[in-house]
Amino acid sequence: MIIKKSPAEIEAMKVSGELSARVLREVGARCVPGVSTYELDAFAEEYIRANGGIPTFKGYYGYPASLCASINNEIVHGIPSKKKILHDGDIISIDIGATVDGWAGDNAWTFAVGSIESEWQRLLDVTEQCLWEGIAAAQPGGHVGDIGFAVSRVAKEARFGVVRGYTGHGIGRDMHEDPFVPNVGFRHTGSKLEVGMVLAIEPMITLGSPHTQEAADGWLVTTKDGSVAAHFEKTIAITKNGPVLVSVEPGHRRPV
Repeated sequence: MIIKKSPAEIEAMKVSGELSARVLREVGARCVPGVSTYELDAFAEEYIRANGGIPTFKGYYGYPASLCASINNEIVHGIPSKKKILHDGDIISIDIGATVDGWAGDNAWTFAVGSIESEWQRLLDVTEQCLWEGIAAAQPGGHVGDIGFAVSRVAKEARFGVVRGYTGHGIGRDMHEDPFVPNVGFRHTGSKLEVGMVLAIEPMITLGSPHTQEAADGWLVTTKDGSVAAHFEKTIAITKNGPVLVSVEPGHRRPV
């Protein structure tokens, strides 16, 4: 069931969204060579709690950490570890959320660690473009297929792979609500987009094949061919005037 939010509820969600965006930026600034993903997670949890929030991810279906840290060929759901150390030339996707007054926030960004290969940087640039094109397509009266079409069009023009098995989603009191928001689709298909819907749009794009595999821990998802992947996500609300960013710091269209 799709749960639409009132204008007041959307404003309340902007509080958790702003904190989610702020901690994402702070963690991103700490993605430097020599740092472990465990250290990033510890910082994130402390930051969220010190600013009046609760880590949205921690304990969610048993997930053990406050953020997901996915490096290079890891797409999503990487569990932080003291053994996972960042190196110059890596890329890392940080997916993180904060809950404030019962409203969940959610966003993700892929950061370069030091100097990265030019093709990897192109992957980051294209995936970010996929995100903004997907957001622009989230217009009232449209459909979720319009979002997927916009995302996949940009990726396919760049000859990159589009992950299909993991999608964006509705969000509110629960982190995952209806509808699913796929990263591929056809125009004018799928759930209708209506004023009051709040969605997390999150393209996951690969440098090679879009096929995935799940690690033995039951969480981490990697590319099947070992190619690197990028993941960008923002939460938006659909208003009568179009999409409005929810997980964003005030005054920032693009928060990182």
